[in-house]
Amino acid sequence: MGAGHAHRLYRHGHSPVHALPPHTKLAAVFCFVVVVVSTPREAMWAFALYAVLLGVVAYVARVPAAFLLKRLLIEVPFVAFAVLMPFVAEGERVEVLGLSLSVNGLWGAWNVLAKGTLGVAASVLLASTTELRELLLGLQRLKLPPLLVQIASFMIRYGDVITDEMRRMRIARESRGFEARGVKHWGVLAKSAGALFIRSYERGERVHLAMVSRGYAGSMPVIDEVTASRAQWTYAFALPGAALLVCLLGWML
Repeated sequence: MGAGHAHRLYRHGHSPVHALPPHTKLAAVFCFVVVVVSTPREAMWAFALYAVLLGVVAYVARVPAAFLLKRLLIEVPFVAFAVLMPFVAEGERVEVLGLSLSVNGLWGAWNVLAKGTLGVAASVLLASTTELRELLLGLQRLKLPPLLVQIASFMIRYGDVITDEMRRMRIARESRGFEARGVKHWGVLAKSAGALFIRSYERGERVHLAMVSRGYAGSMPVIDEVTASRAQWTYAFALPGAALLVCLLGWML
């Protein structure tokens, strides 16, 4: 975890949100999502206020709306599931534009869409303002089991290594005039997949031997000691704190 590692969701910047220690942002986003999930689905105004709060965070973090909306497309499968709920759910029915829809299904669809979208938006804002290396350090600082942190770290790095290896193999095939056009080319693709597996396995063994030769004994050394002041914790928890107030009002009103 000592080397920098950027990812596509990250947007470089120097905003107050970028400057916060990663573990404070992780804790704040987790608490915000818990509060959103705990909000009664009937309090529609509360979810609108949550969206406003996330909009304020995006503004402070200087994350453009287009950047955020584009990355929200990841939840499209959940949207498709939510759209089907009013048609397949049982219970009381209601006519909407000539369609017979389930009341429970409509509430369920709204619940999934509202809470899911807010959770994804909060996660995208976290990823947009925090590098992967910092996220791993934040998880380590929050006392997540070290083995899980190491697995996540290696998974991220090997994911990039395998992706790059796949790109080189594709370029090599195309440079020899190969182009997959049908079932008859599946054999070549299968052989490429097998070669990719063998190369990845061999590279993993070489990396492990190199780590052991340098003294690796099951735990990664802590290079950066990430700390946070009381003011930084207060600043980070402004979002979940405001959301908690909205949630309480949603249950009382």
